[in-house]
Amino acid sequence: MADSMIRAMTWNLWWRFGPHWRDRQPAVLETLRRLRPDVIALQEVWSAEGTTQAHELAAALTMHAVFASPSYPPAPGGDEEEDWAGVDLGIAVLSRWPILDSAAPVMPARHRGWDPVALTVRVDHPAGPLPIVAACLDYGVPYTDDRIAQGAFVTDLATDPRFDGPCPVLLMGDLNAATGSPVLRAAEDVLVDAWTAGGGAPGAITLPSTHPSAPLEAGPQMVDQRIDHIFFRAGREDQDVQVEGVQLAGDPIGGIFPSDHRGVVADLRWRG
Repeated sequence: MADSMIRAMTWNLWWRFGPHWRDRQPAVLETLRRLRPDVIALQEVWSAEGTTQAHELAAALTMHAVFASPSYPPAPGGDEEEDWAGVDLGIAVLSRWPILDSAAPVMPARHRGWDPVALTVRVDHPAGPLPIVAACLDYGVPYTDDRIAQGAFVTDLATDPRFDGPCPVLLMGDLNAATGSPVLRAAEDVLVDAWTAGGGAPGAITLPSTHPSAPLEAGPQMVDQRIDHIFFRAGREDQDVQVEGVQLAGDPIGGIFPSDHRGVVADLRWRG
């Protein structure tokens, strides 16, 4: 039986925040072109005027896209910036293969005035349906009860028996929590952290304080931590899933940082 493979990536694209957001778009696209991921979970994705950042990237990369909102943080709107008015903020999944179906279940959020969603997608991978759970969890440390509940919620989605099958199940996103956090306890109990399984550096950082616009107000639970993650589980009992390599992405291109987050990439191989 031949092995099956996938390159998975998760990346927070920083919406239209920060200076000169338009100048960052070519750097985002060039980064994705260089890495050539098969499936991508994106967070802080903009949507406006009948299109989304995800669909524009998908068109340029010859991929398929699905977008859902609302997510974290809330879109600012208003007149503070000319390019913010009427622009939505959400999450998305891009895939090299067609998307079979998707859903946007509402996550628990007792402290927020909106209903943030996760995104579940099944991709038409050559080996069979590939399930993906994409999410951006609450960043508010005072609302850690919601953060823990959301961590358990997306873990429940990733372990739903309806996703059992010929491919691993992926949970990817900006989970706004470092390894060992109570927010990730449910996921770490039943899923595999691809970064660790792939031999990634223990001190890896995806929200660096060295970024020129680093959100230092987020505090030590977020800043200079690895808070963007790829978790997975086998799709069935006899499936052996190996992580052949991991890497961070998002170096400056032409002197421009594509995002304030680093992306996480994992190469998975499986059989059975």
